Amino acid sequence: MSGRPVPSTTVFKGATVVDGTGAERYRADVRIADGLIAEITEPGGGAGGATEVDADGLVLAPGFIDMHAHSDLALLLEPEHPAKVTQGVTCEVLGQDGLSYAPVDDTTLPALRRQLAGWNGDPADFDWDWRDVAGYLDRIDRTRVAVNACYLVPHGSLRMLAMGWRNRPPTPAELDRMRQVLAQSLLHGAVGMSSGLSYTPGMYADTAELVELCTVVAAYGGFHAPHQRSYGKGALEGYAEMVEIARRSGCALHLTHATMNFGVNRGRAGELLALVDRALADGVDLTLDSYPYLPGSTTLAALLPSWATEGGPDATLARLADPADRERIRTAMEEQGSDGCHGVVADWATVQISGVRSAELAGVVGRTVAELAAERGSGGTEVFLDLLRRDELATTILQHVGHEENVRAVMRHRAHTVGSDGLLVGARPHPRAWGTFPRYLGHYSRELGVLTLEETIARMTGRPAARLGLDRRGRIAPGHHADLVLLDPERVRDAATFEQPRLPAEGIEYVYVNGTAVVRQGRTTGARPGRALRRTDRGTLAR
Repeated sequence: MSGRPVPSTTVFKGATVVDGTGAERYRADVRIADGLIAEITEPGGGAGGATEVDADGLVLAPGFIDMHAHSDLALLLEPEHPAKVTQGVTCEVLGQDGLSYAPVDDTTLPALRRQLAGWNGDPADFDWDWRDVAGYLDRIDRTRVAVNACYLVPHGSLRMLAMGWRNRPPTPAELDRMRQVLAQSLLHGAVGMSSGLSYTPGMYADTAELVELCTVVAAYGGFHAPHQRSYGKGALEGYAEMVEIARRSGCALHLTHATMNFGVNRGRAGELLALVDRALADGVDLTLDSYPYLPGSTTLAALLPSWATEGGPDATLARLADPADRERIRTAMEEQGSDGCHGVVADWATVQISGVRSAELAGVVGRTVAELAAERGSGGTEVFLDLLRRDELATTILQHVGHEENVRAVMRHRAHTVGSDGLLVGARPHPRAWGTFPRYLGHYSRELGVLTLEETIARMTGRPAARLGLDRRGRIAPGHHADLVLLDPERVRDAATFEQPRLPAEGIEYVYVNGTAVVRQGRTTGARPGRALRRTDRGTLAR
C-alpha cells in the first residue's frame, strides 16, 4: 500500500495509557477518528469504532519524537521509513548539525552533496528540485512519507550561501544576507536553527555571529540546536558558550546529543548538568537530548583540523595529497590534538570504519584505523589520510569514546529528551538509527530502572513536543493528533547491534501517524500518512 489513505475509526480496548506528561499510567479505551483522538473512556465504557484493537496488557503512548535525526534524504528515498516507524517514531527533526540541503543555491548544493555523502549518501539520479526551505518541505509533502518531519535551518548552509568556506568573520553585508535568508527560512516553516561548530564551515563562526543569528531565531519563536565546538577537551567551555549565546540573544536553547566524551571527561557529566541547572535557574529556556549508547558516529573527515578543510571538499583533497600538509595534519592528530577531534590526540584504536562510498574499500568496514595501520605496517594518521583521499571524504566511522556513567546521568536530567543521531547509510552504521527508542524503554527503563516507564515516555513525547511547539501532539488527550504507539512493556527492546545494525525493534506492536497505521501487529504497512510540520501550522490538522 502507498499514498495517503483516509484514516479509519479505531478503538484501542483496555489499553494501559501512558499519556506523555509523566503522570501515572491508567487503563482506558481510546477511540481515534479522522486522524484525531476522539474519546477516552473507562475500559468497556462505550467507546466504539469500526476497528477494535485488543490492547489488554499493552501500553498506549503518544508517538515518539526523534529530536535529532539525519533522515534528510532517507525520508525521500525510502518514504516508508522502516528504521524509524518500527521504533515507534512518528515525528523527526531534520536539518541537524548545521549542514543540510536547504537553503542552497546551484553553487553550494553540489559541494554539500559531497560533504554530506557520508551522512546521507549521494544518489546519482535523484531530483534536487528545491533550493529553499519551503521547497524542501513541499517535497516531503509531495513524496508522502511515513512520519511527520520538522526542519531546522542549518547555520553552515547559511554561511556557505553568504561567504563560502572562508575562515573569517562575515562582513556586514554577508551577515545581513545570513540574517535575511534565515528569516525567510523561518517564515517558510522551520522550527529553529542548527549549528555544527566542529564541522566546516560552521566551525569558523565566532560567538558574536551566532548571537546575531540567534536573535533572529528568537524573534520568530524558534530555538537554537547546536552541535557545539567540542565534546572532548573543551566540552564544558563549549557548552558554556552555547548558554551565553542563549542569554545574549534571548533564544531558546536545545543542546543536541549532550554528553561528555573521551578520557578527559570520564565521570564529569555532573559538571555539565550543574551548568544546565544554573542556566535554568537564571531563566534560560533550555532542553537537551541524548542517545543511549557509548560510541559516537560521524564522518572520518570530521576529525581533520579546521584549517585543513577550509575552502571546501576540493581544497581539502588537495591538502591530503600535499606532503607538507600531510605532515602538518599528522602533527595535529598525533601530538597537538585536532580541533576536529575535539581537542584530543587521536586514539586510532577507538576509530572504527562503519561505511565507505567506494566499493574498492569495502574490506575496511568494521576495522579500526589502528588495526588497518598494524596490518599495513604504517602509522594511523597515514591510513586515515589515505582512506579520506581514496573515498573522497565520504567514509563514516564509529568513535568508541563514551562513558556509561555520563550517559545515565544525562538521561536522568529534567531537561532531557531523546534524539537518535542515527546515520542510515553505510554497510555497518551505528545501531542507534534503528534501536534508540526501544533501547531506552527496554534496557534503561525496564532492565536497569534508570527511569520509570512514565518518565521515559515523557522524554520521547510530551517534552520534545513542547520544545517544538506542537501543541496537539506528544500527549494522549481528546482533540490531539492520533500519533500513537502500542507496545508490549515486557518485550520491547532494541534488536539492532553493531554487527547487525538494521534489525527492527521487538515489542512495538502498532504505530499510528495522523490516525493511520504504519505498523500493525509488528509489521510495517507501507502507509505514508506523514507530512512536514511547519512552524506556522504546528499543532493543527491541516494547512
